[in-house]
Amino acid sequence: MFDWIVRMVEQTGYAGVALLMFAENLFPPVPSELILPLAGFTAARGDLQFVPVVIAGTAGAVAGGLFWYLIGRWIGCDRLMRLAGRHGRWLTIGPDELDRSMAHFRRHGGRAVLIGRMIPAVRTLISIPAGVSGMPLVPFLLYTTAGTAIWTTLLAGAGYLLEDGYQQVSGWLNPLSNIVVAGMALWYLYRVATFGRRTAGQPAE
Repeated sequence: MFDWIVRMVEQTGYAGVALLMFAENLFPPVPSELILPLAGFTAARGDLQFVPVVIAGTAGAVAGGLFWYLIGRWIGCDRLMRLAGRHGRWLTIGPDELDRSMAHFRRHGGRAVLIGRMIPAVRTLISIPAGVSGMPLVPFLLYTTAGTAIWTTLLAGAGYLLEDGYQQVSGWLNPLSNIVVAGMALWYLYRVATFGRRTAGQPAE
């Protein structure tokens, strides 16, 4: 994958950076922890310019986040509530718990999107509850763009400053991303296993 990313950036420039970041939001196995430091290194080498790299990376990632936001809007809270009533164990949330979670997200959704866009693995997922909860499009775009721009600048900046040592960034960020993904998988299994205890006494839908 690394060689493919290198060729993509070298051959297509800013468009390749944007396309890779869009793909990273749709297919998380394509890691921004490799794409952005490499793009920053390429800018340090003089083949690209740093600011357009950040703009391209941010635009691609925001487009990917918008895709999942629209999926969330299409699902909607009512449909998700019905799914929670029928398949709550595998969704790990019952209707009452979902209702409380959506109310909480509506109160703090902007902050959640802003911070979530800077956390590996969570970056993509945070767009879905934003859409499901009915977060207005303009605030969503503002928060997700701000969080994405910070993340993009930090990673591309690390590649720019480290130059030939840019692979060091992915060297410690990739394991961190794997830990986050493993933690989320374990949390999902825990939620499935404890679903009955958490929803005991809640009225059936």
